[in-house]
Amino acid sequence: MGIRKAYLEPFSKATGIKITEDEYSGEIAKVRAMVESKAVSWDVVDSSGRQAIQMCAEGLLETIDWKRLGLDRTKFMAGDQQDCGVPSSASATVIAYDKGRLANGPKTIADLFDVKKFPGKRGLNRTPVGNLEWALIADGVAIKDVYKLLKTPEGVDRAFKKLDTIKKDVVWWTAGAQPPQLLADGQVIMTSVWNGRIYDAGKNSGKHFEIMWDAEQLSWNVWVIPKGAPRLDNAYKLIAFAASPQAQANLTHYIPYAPGNKDAVALIDPAILPNVPTAPDHMANAQPLDNAFWAEKDDELNQRFTAWLAK
Repeated sequence: MGIRKAYLEPFSKATGIKITEDEYSGEIAKVRAMVESKAVSWDVVDSSGRQAIQMCAEGLLETIDWKRLGLDRTKFMAGDQQDCGVPSSASATVIAYDKGRLANGPKTIADLFDVKKFPGKRGLNRTPVGNLEWALIADGVAIKDVYKLLKTPEGVDRAFKKLDTIKKDVVWWTAGAQPPQLLADGQVIMTSVWNGRIYDAGKNSGKHFEIMWDAEQLSWNVWVIPKGAPRLDNAYKLIAFAASPQAQANLTHYIPYAPGNKDAVALIDPAILPNVPTAPDHMANAQPLDNAFWAEKDDELNQRFTAWLAK
């Protein structure tokens, strides 16, 4: 809804170009089938950064021509990570707790792993992505060294060893709506959650959900153009509009996701800014997810994680 209100409707109004929306649930196979059969019906796709890297490597996407866009690539957060994508917005995976139940909540990611100081269940997404990084940070690894270490067998072993210390205290979730519910029901004392979800839940339920931003994990979505898109010119026009500072600042009125365009931050309503992942205060100790790392290691580490869960 936010994308429609902040980008699509104003773009159509400004240009007279009609937009037809379709559902995309992240299936690379769907884009691959279109491109390989030369029957591409989509012009622009809102993709996760990781999938964009994979699709780009497979030759399924157009390489972005930044001159044609009329935008400065250096103005975009994580812009240098993508040859086939323009960063549109970022959500953050954060730790949240219910202030009504836990007056003095966690302050650092190490607190997530401290079952003496914070006894009780904690919620985590049932995936190695993000959990391995947090395990290393809680074990004393500097954020800048996390991926260097995860590229080694010793680093992966160390991350799983740290996860072992809370394994019996974890409630695993698989869908974004679950963490706020786990907190509301008192099933967990803290949980990992997407910042937009917990913001909405707090706003709409009257709960005193609090976000702990330490080591927030930034995950970027990007605009991509499938190879052979039939309306390439209009695709570039839409992306240029949606990537402009004002349009990206407008998105925060509907959901507090971070704008990809750095110039948008100054245009965000000061009342909304504290809820946005890239607010200066939150960025001091942010841990951006490395999409290239996960694009390469996803299968291997998922197998290891599944085997670890079953033990």
